[in-house]
Amino acid sequence: MGTPTHCLRAITLRTDFSFCHYLEPKFPNYFFKLNKKPFSLSLSSSLSSSTLSFSMPYERELAAAKKAATLASRLCQKVQRVLLQSDVHSKSDKSPVTVADYGSQVLVSFVLERELPSVPFSIVAEEDSGDLRTESGQDTLKRITDLVNDTLANDGSYNVSPLTNEDVLRAIDNGKSDGGSVGRHWVLDPIDGTKGFVRGDQYAIALALLDEGKVVLGVLACPNLPPTSIGSNQLQSSSNGVGSLFFAKVGHGAYTQALDGSTQTRVHVTDIENPEEASFFESYEAAHSLHALSSSIAEKLGVKAPPVRIDSQAKYGALSRGDGAIYLRFPHRGYREKIWDHAAGCIVVSEAGGIVMDAAGNPLDFSKGKFLDVVAGIIVTNQKLMPSLLKAVKEALNEKASSL
Repeated sequence: MGTPTHCLRAITLRTDFSFCHYLEPKFPNYFFKLNKKPFSLSLSSSLSSSTLSFSMPYERELAAAKKAATLASRLCQKVQRVLLQSDVHSKSDKSPVTVADYGSQVLVSFVLERELPSVPFSIVAEEDSGDLRTESGQDTLKRITDLVNDTLANDGSYNVSPLTNEDVLRAIDNGKSDGGSVGRHWVLDPIDGTKGFVRGDQYAIALALLDEGKVVLGVLACPNLPPTSIGSNQLQSSSNGVGSLFFAKVGHGAYTQALDGSTQTRVHVTDIENPEEASFFESYEAAHSLHALSSSIAEKLGVKAPPVRIDSQAKYGALSRGDGAIYLRFPHRGYREKIWDHAAGCIVVSEAGGIVMDAAGNPLDFSKGKFLDVVAGIIVTNQKLMPSLLKAVKEALNEKASSL
């Protein structure tokens, strides 16, 4: 094994991924490709003492996403503490939008651009700057700009001049991508669960990355979700204001830690297989999901516990650590699911050992733009419960259809 490096022309390494590239031994640093993603490789002067060091796929992106979501959550926590009714701003679809909603999107855009400067930048996001560019939106825009600058200054990670109003508008409009099956696209819901946010209840900053139409990482910052388990009798927000951060990378499991940056812990969905022992999550707002249909499904399964109703993708996070066994979402007729409402939560639960499907048993397809094409609704549970859950869903939907 004492072959000198000048005789080396190529190396094939066996890993969980397929990759190859040429090496030029006269340089101390080499680059090869792993599934079309760049990695750095270091070699010593001979094969007998060679050492390999490289960053795993999406590691930098996950670190940037965690930082972005955590910083955005600090802004949101500050606003929620002093929330006034005047902070609620109406969109054309009548859902509430807050100063924090825009500010969160600005911060996520800002952090991703600075942490990943060499990567093509595309965000599919919920908000745009249209309303803020009008004369009536100038006061709101100023408040957003001041709030973002204050958050950045308090954080101290970035030595930059204060952002201007135009900087803020541009950052918001970074989220105009339509996504799709080609290239990389960040998917962001700056505040998922705005009604929960306004009430002082659960909400989440939900950020995911699509690569060629597949979700490859996700982060859920849940400022009001306690780091400890919740249940039907424990629905209050985090009393100490710490909150929970969930994150996952494809093929590497799902993890959680407190939003204050404590040690991370790997999470796994519950292994309950008896439906009678299961509990289920559903949307807090009846306008977001058909509670009667969920109740019918639970009855057919034999679920005895009452539903746990909370806002936002915090449900995905709670389910990923085993707080409940099932999540049911059946929106009203005519509603189209959007990718930012499920992308981050989907990979967190999937990497925690769960399954996310539509009501017909199809996996969610995030490659077709801003919307998900799903049959009837979305169901989430563990592998053991999914067959019986699909059966109960089919029966309940057939009964509902026959009664119309």
